[in-house]
Amino acid sequence: MTQPISIVVKLFGSLREEVGAKQLDFDLEPDTTVSQLRAQLGAKYPTFASLGDRLASSLNLEICDPSAVLHDGDEVAFLPPVSGGMSTAATTTQLCTISEHPLDEAEVVARIAGPDAGGVVSFVGNVRNQARGHSIKFLEYEAYPEMAEREMDKIAAEAGERWPGTRVAIAHRVGHLEIGEAAVVVVAVSPHRAEAFEACRFAIDTLKITVPIWKKEVATDGEYWVDDHA
Repeated sequence: MTQPISIVVKLFGSLREEVGAKQLDFDLEPDTTVSQLRAQLGAKYPTFASLGDRLASSLNLEICDPSAVLHDGDEVAFLPPVSGGMSTAATTTQLCTISEHPLDEAEVVARIAGPDAGGVVSFVGNVRNQARGHSIKFLEYEAYPEMAEREMDKIAAEAGERWPGTRVAIAHRVGHLEIGEAAVVVVAVSPHRAEAFEACRFAIDTLKITVPIWKKEVATDGEYWVDDHA
């Protein structure tokens, strides 16, 4: 008799709210695929269907194809569209971090500072009081921390390949953020200013597309998860 496999499903943003849980434990038949698992969930929770192709999935912290076959002990995550388009405290031993604590621009700069840094470019993204025609009260950010930090590390590595001699560090805040608080800090250093500017711009633009971080805007007239690709 075939033994079932046991997997863990991680949920974020609008999916987490609809299901009412951050994590689900499943026993499945062997050779079940990610798409079949999604169909099972979609039969009970409409958002799995309504997001269509904009709902991504990951398998063991890597973006995967829906046809991927699941095995015992796997961790699957369903990823709604990220807000541009995880929690550990920031430490100087990591170049890219997710934090529940206020961000310190100088601390992020210190992660990659050095005598070769002729150009140092910082970008700080703050919470503003107006967005999409709404008056914003505060924001809530949510992340898949382990995968988010891994994806940010990839961005930093790619920047170093594109602009040799350049280093990038990123810190992103999660949780409740008030107006004026920093949500993200991106720093690029390079021997020359042009490369530092280009690497910083590349890092923040790519982060908003590829890193699993979700933003809820809580406005005076309601609240909603931001999906710029809807």
